[in-house]
Amino acid sequence: MMNSAAFPQHVLVTGGTGFIGRHLVAACVEKGATVTVLSRSEHASGDKVRFIRSLDDFAAPDAAYSVINLAGEPLNSGRWNAKLKAELRRSRIDMTGQLVKWINRQTRAPDALLSGSAVGWYGHRGDELLTEVSEPGSGFSHQLCADWERAAKTDLREETRCCIVRIGVVLGTEGGSLPEMLTPAKLGLGGPMGSGQQWWSWIHIDDLVAMMLWLLEYPSYSGVFNGTAPNPMRQRDIASALGDVINRPAFMPLPGFMARLMLGEFADEILLQGQRVEPARVQAMGFEFSHPTLEGALQDLLQ
Repeated sequence: MMNSAAFPQHVLVTGGTGFIGRHLVAACVEKGATVTVLSRSEHASGDKVRFIRSLDDFAAPDAAYSVINLAGEPLNSGRWNAKLKAELRRSRIDMTGQLVKWINRQTRAPDALLSGSAVGWYGHRGDELLTEVSEPGSGFSHQLCADWERAAKTDLREETRCCIVRIGVVLGTEGGSLPEMLTPAKLGLGGPMGSGQQWWSWIHIDDLVAMMLWLLEYPSYSGVFNGTAPNPMRQRDIASALGDVINRPAFMPLPGFMARLMLGEFADEILLQGQRVEPARVQAMGFEFSHPTLEGALQDLLQ
């Protein structure tokens, strides 16, 4: 790990009112930074957190600052159709393109742009172990992530380094996948989805936030990073581990055809297939996970 670390004094965050964004904003404030959050909705500003409705309302500070880009309509916003797919793309790709153009117009460039992506970039690869140097996949999820990443990197000014984080299944109690898994699990219905053989690459919310702040802090870090824990697991084993932690059986499966009937293409793309992803780059660079095992992560969150 590099020694010349300095956390930015100011951070501009898009998507700062979402599940991951709320945790990031709080962590940035804890690090001593002032945070400006771009949001479509009205929010009351405070001493350390200011909300704006437009990028034009942000005046770049004289001190060092960085940008975190997490804007995007949630993938589970409804049954995927042409209209929702277009919104998933617009809210990520168009917003990121606008953000890069705004960065390029600033008199003082931000030190870094940290932009979100997802492990869907790798497509559906079965048991293949995937790292940041693996080949790209195919399908809607891949194309969405590929275009999102391209929007962040293309034409970004040289003074601003770019870090892209391909995020996996984020575990937390206030959002993400875990609350949706808990309800059926508490009823003893939290068995495998489909075959249960599909890999889910997960991460504890605290580790994801710590990783992102760590990438902002060290000025030599740039490129693509997998935002996952070092131990991906098959979905059936995740269901079983969750049942063990909450002391409920996890044997009642959700057949694949039923998931497809209820959720359509979202089930095929996200739930019934997956990726076996490892965070090779951050591990090689010395990042330490507080919750490297699923059992430990679930116990921390639920007990």
